Amino acid sequence: MKKKFLKVGFITLIMLPLLAMAAKDETNWNNVLKSQYFSGIIIEESDNVIEIEAPYRAEDPALVPVKIRSKIKQTKDRYIKKLTVFVDKNPFPFVGEFEFTPETGRADLAMRVRVNSYSYIRAVAEMNDGKFYMTKKFVKASGGCSAPIGADLDTAMKRLGKMKFKMDKGIKEGEPALTQLLISHPNITGMQMDQVTRFIRKSHFVDKVKVTFDGKPVLTAKIDIAISADPNFRFYFVPNKKGELKAEFSDTSCESPTRRDMCTSGKSYSTSYIVNP
Repeated sequence: MKKKFLKVGFITLIMLPLLAMAAKDETNWNNVLKSQYFSGIIIEESDNVIEIEAPYRAEDPALVPVKIRSKIKQTKDRYIKKLTVFVDKNPFPFVGEFEFTPETGRADLAMRVRVNSYSYIRAVAEMNDGKFYMTKKFVKASGGCSAPIGADLDTAMKRLGKMKFKMDKGIKEGEPALTQLLISHPNITGMQMDQVTRFIRKSHFVDKVKVTFDGKPVLTAKIDIAISADPNFRFYFVPNKKGELKAEFSDTSCESPTRRDMCTSGKSYSTSYIVNP
């Protein structure tokens, strides 16, 4: 019996590095995602323009905190135009596209995502001059997209559509202001079991978000099921005067959690907040 346990332990030690290599496999990015989203485009892998902060081992795979930090200022001459985010090994790897402008001040973005298995989270920055840069972070998490829906879904549906802005105190005119947008929405993936009915619920998630200041775009996003329930985004914008900060979002329902050819548009919601720097 002792020899048997020693043998199992020895095999496990041999297999651990192989398992780690398999987990960090980038086949899906190299063979599928890159050509699907960036066909014919040269992407430089570097942390000099953007970098990702994420836990190496996530406490909750359905609520993995991700921060994308920009290393450059947003100016009219040079700025990050778009960030595209993926979780390589999610059933639907696309997390979202986030568009910025020079008025953003800083192209930083923080949110919570679902990670379904050990995977790289990667972000690709598209610059206004047409150059592309990519950074990535490996995260150990599993089951984030299929984590069961809680028993309070009815309550969540009743408050669906509510939004709230939060901003730091001491906002200064002409300087980037950290802003938080909280959206009340269950963001159902289409792979989750309802704990009450024991049925898999059809996907129902936020697909578009738009934030403007006095009508000018601050943050425009196209997002998908990898965004956690009750989406929460932190970003910057530069308030040059007193004005209206407005958020709008829409949602959709899809027949399949991994296909977007059979989807039904849902409702649109909006909220406003007066900024007085």
